[in-house]
Amino acid sequence: MQNEIVKLLKKEGKLSEKTIDEISNIEIGDFSDLVRELGKEETEHIKRDEISKNLNTKYIGKDIYIFNEVMSTNTIAKFLSMNGVGNGAVVISEKQTKARGRSGKNWESPLGGVWLSIILNPNVNHSKIPLITLATGVAVENTLKRIGVKNAEIKWPNDILIHGKKVCGILTEAITSFNTIESVIIGVGIDANISIENFPEELRENMTTLNDEIGEKVDENLLIKLFLEEFEKISEQFINEEYETILKEWRKNSYTIGKIVEVHEPFSKPYDGYVLGISRDGSLVVEKIDGTLEKVISGECIIKK
Repeated sequence: MQNEIVKLLKKEGKLSEKTIDEISNIEIGDFSDLVRELGKEETEHIKRDEISKNLNTKYIGKDIYIFNEVMSTNTIAKFLSMNGVGNGAVVISEKQTKARGRSGKNWESPLGGVWLSIILNPNVNHSKIPLITLATGVAVENTLKRIGVKNAEIKWPNDILIHGKKVCGILTEAITSFNTIESVIIGVGIDANISIENFPEELRENMTTLNDEIGEKVDENLLIKLFLEEFEKISEQFINEEYETILKEWRKNSYTIGKIVEVHEPFSKPYDGYVLGISRDGSLVVEKIDGTLEKVISGECIIKK
């Protein structure tokens, strides 16, 4: 984390050469004011005023930090969360240079996409974290409906697809101390106004963009505003322990239920199975070839063609 913060501040000219030479004697938390100051400066494409104008939320997005380019919005959000930035704050970047997906996979984040992270301070135990990811998927799906995308579906555990192609990924990370969750960082990446040609060739077949699906450029600022509104709705349900309401919406829009999948769980051999549904804790319920049932708590499922 320290390297990312220092690189960001050096790139944006927020550290003098003298400060750089003395970095070894400075606590990383001492840079928090500089990072916040940088996140309040004007950027070219993503505009705080346009997002905030008529934003219908009580706390999500009331504090917004926007950057031209960062390695990862999740890292910046973690840093700010650990240095006094509170519940509902949002970190946005026009580009990411080293974003992460699940299992440490790289996430391509060029100009034209929506790359953001939300700081949430839910009073929950670790077992509920997977439900936050599922709830975020519902929020994204509802957002896409509001801009005219009627056929988006949610693939367990963290992808949004249109016509079977990925348009959005979600990465949820918890900050813990002595087995207590201090905050949760929810990273969301939406391929909005990006040309498929900008992605590595091996990824293009399974990816799409909102621009391609709708046939016209999407207003990125409006998209962010709508998502923040939908996220607050679903986070309120989560805080109020309305888990079944969230799961009902997730099941209704699931791409995964009813599919034959190849399941990859940590430290286990992959296996094929039929997805029967999702349990109350957010686990995927899979019937294996031999008829036994498995609850998949974490991992990845690849849809079999």
